[in-house]
Amino acid sequence: MRAPNEIDFWRGFALLTIFVNHVPGLYFERFTYRNVSLSDSAELFVFLAGWAMRKLIDGPVASLSAGALVFRLESRALHVYVAQTVITEIAIALLAASALLFDAPFLLDWHNASAVFNDPVRAHVGLVLLTHQLGYFNILPLYVVLVFAAPLIALTHRFAPQLLLPISFTIYAFALITGVNLPTWPVEGTWFFNPLCWQLIYCLGFALGGKDGLGAFARRHRRVLWFVALPIILVGAVVALMNFSPNPIAAPAPKLVFMFDKTFLSPARLIHSLALTAFFAGSFVTIRQALPLLAKYLSMLGRNSLNVFCAASLLSLICQIFRFVYGGHIATDALIVILGVSVMGVVAWASEWRGRLSANPPKRAPSP
Repeated sequence: MRAPNEIDFWRGFALLTIFVNHVPGLYFERFTYRNVSLSDSAELFVFLAGWAMRKLIDGPVASLSAGALVFRLESRALHVYVAQTVITEIAIALLAASALLFDAPFLLDWHNASAVFNDPVRAHVGLVLLTHQLGYFNILPLYVVLVFAAPLIALTHRFAPQLLLPISFTIYAFALITGVNLPTWPVEGTWFFNPLCWQLIYCLGFALGGKDGLGAFARRHRRVLWFVALPIILVGAVVALMNFSPNPIAAPAPKLVFMFDKTFLSPARLIHSLALTAFFAGSFVTIRQALPLLAKYLSMLGRNSLNVFCAASLLSLICQIFRFVYGGHIATDALIVILGVSVMGVVAWASEWRGRLSANPPKRAPSP
């Protein structure tokens, strides 16, 4: 088991805020940082995923051959894909059961689920292909695509590291300027998180997580980057508090460059997210000294991010249904947050307990 560290801590922080933000209308939602930022925990989560992959590439799998590296990374991608498929099917069952229990058939239309009940044959094909996604369950499909693409990123880094970020930025700029996105099916539309754009922040996390290149530059100039980031963060906070958003009609072409669009990770969101990263980088040491229990808890969540994310996604849907039935009050919202924090902690603890048990299986008594 890893000791508490900066990556796991901030990943745990992202998981906790994602849970709160995935229960719309929750009283405590107003205290998450997306209310004072142009970006939110989705950017942080994907950035840290890229950073964590770089640590893996430079560490445990550094000596693997190209073929073995591809196999290792694609095995992880398959694991994430299975997790997405399972929690989506459970979410569909939760909506169906709630519609029956509370005699509320409109629950079958929640979060883009209606196609599953109205057109189950094509919808289930779409679920398997990731072309049909439920609302609030659409970040893992992005993660699946990024992890499946991880071998390309890793091999480019190994054999032509100077090309990685230029290629990534070119793909991002092309999608941003042309508006191209992956299509959804059978419901006509596009992905909520456009992988062609979001791969850039994943690759930036990968590059900044290294000890050479861009990562080394950022560490050498951490103080300067802190001062550069501060005004960007303050301006973004003012814009967010004013609830300002550029008028898409008045915006010059290409419009997505000047919008605050989450689907395409528009530059304003990307830059503000990177500024927050630069500002808070290295703060974990101070946080751990001041709040050791919080640092330990959030790091535990981050170490077991996939299991915790899956549990939190399902729990957030359960809490949405709960608020629909019983209404939203500050007391019940506080109960939801306490329940969420507790369940996420139990899932993380159980995951680590299972990992320790697998690593150190109990010895059998000798036969008589």
